[in-house]
Amino acid sequence: MKSTTFTVRVDTGVKKRLERLAKSTGRSRSFLAAEAINEYLEFNEWQVAGIKRAIASLDRGEGIPHDQVKDWVASWGSANERPAPKRS
Repeated sequence: MKSTTFTVRVDTGVKKRLERLAKSTGRSRSFLAAEAINEYLEFNEWQVAGIKRAIASLDRGEGIPHDQVKDWVASWGSANERPAPKRS
């Protein structure tokens, strides 16, 4: 894998924690930081993509009105529990 270098500013406490973890795991600070950044990107890219898909579906009118969802949730656990609302 091709790599590049860049600088990141962190709190001194974070740097010390990273150094301790690197020492106790036998990994470099650079390796641990790169792994942490990769995991952060994977999670956040997935989340942002999901939000964009949801907004696009709402823009297409594929949502369920808030009042219908609110009434459905309010019925949970009651004798008159309603089925999940459907898209119109």
